[in-house]
Amino acid sequence: MSDQRITDRASFILADNPGIMTLDGTNTWILREPGAARSVVVDPGPDIAEHVEAVAAAAGEVALVLFTHHHWDHTDALASFVKATGAPTRAISPDYTREADPLVDGERIEVDGLQIDVVAAPGHTRDSVAFLLPQDRALLSGDMVLGRGTTVVAHPDGALGPYLDSIRKFRAIVEEGRATTILPAHGPVVEDPAAVLDYYLAHREERLEQVRAAVERGATTAREVVELVYADVDPVLWDAAELSVRAQLEYLETT
Repeated sequence: MSDQRITDRASFILADNPGIMTLDGTNTWILREPGAARSVVVDPGPDIAEHVEAVAAAAGEVALVLFTHHHWDHTDALASFVKATGAPTRAISPDYTREADPLVDGERIEVDGLQIDVVAAPGHTRDSVAFLLPQDRALLSGDMVLGRGTTVVAHPDGALGPYLDSIRKFRAIVEEGRATTILPAHGPVVEDPAAVLDYYLAHREERLEQVRAAVERGATTAREVVELVYADVDPVLWDAAELSVRAQLEYLETT
């Protein structure tokens, strides 16, 4: 299993964990300055031996491991990957930080000429973070932006207000020309980030209106709202949709 090169500094290996929530699987990103020996790995993913071995082989000497958030499909391989590489790990949460300090919004990480800017992006989860590669004008979005479809606001850990603020932050980064592509943790690369981010914002506003309407029609629980608003969606997705609806109801109560 070889890595797929996307930009001058970013390639990925797809984990074999496809599913309703993970799409094709988790994209484990390998970042390296051209010509440099050491790499940075983002989201080593599920603890699948073949995946860990493939990422370690492609990454070579790993200077640092970063996590976009705490969900299992991003972090389960933490112990196995640290054992295989000896690399320190960093995340917003100290629970996933080893031999280093937690990440800080706005800091710049530099490894052998590679630059990574930390962009705190709560919403999908409280500890979600994105990584901007200014030299490639690429934004690693974790689960905040997917390569296909829209993400879940994982209430109660995730929250809609911070989610909307983070998407607007991404939109500003794109509008300023600092990112021209988005590298998601699931699904294909986003080549038109402005259009996708605008869609994300419009989609959430549309859903909020639908949730308001469902409540006015008499829905009293998140599940009842889901049954009305997501009637045309495969019921297998309703549990995930209910998390987002709970976040939307909370948002409507506080705005």
